[in-house]
Amino acid sequence: MENELKSTDVLRYIARYGSLILGITIFIASFIFGADDYGGGIKGIIKNAPNALPWAGLLLIILIAWKWELAGGILLTIFGIWLVYFFNFSGPNFWWATFIVTLLFPIFGILFILSSNLRPS
Repeated sequence: MENELKSTDVLRYIARYGSLILGITIFIASFIFGADDYGGGIKGIIKNAPNALPWAGLLLIILIAWKWELAGGILLTIFGIWLVYFFNFSGPNFWWATFIVTLLFPIFGILFILSSNLRPS
């Protein structure tokens, strides 16, 4: 009976590893995409590094969520809602792929909150 995965553990694993994989992927992409505008190569990546700062903040929030699920889940949900608004509704463009990717972050935040609240004290 103890070897079975509990629903709270499943929520926790989905939230942890889903947000981490997506966060690291976006963080790395923010370094690479746009580097051609600065001449490409390592020099272009270094000059493009300030584009990665918001995503470093996201990784920090994910780290907080790993340590303190409730507080990090609340932060991730709020940041995720801001991402959805900023990338989908603040400008003239709307793409479904961007909407789905940004919507995953508040969903992961809610999963962190649920796994925190469902876990027995």
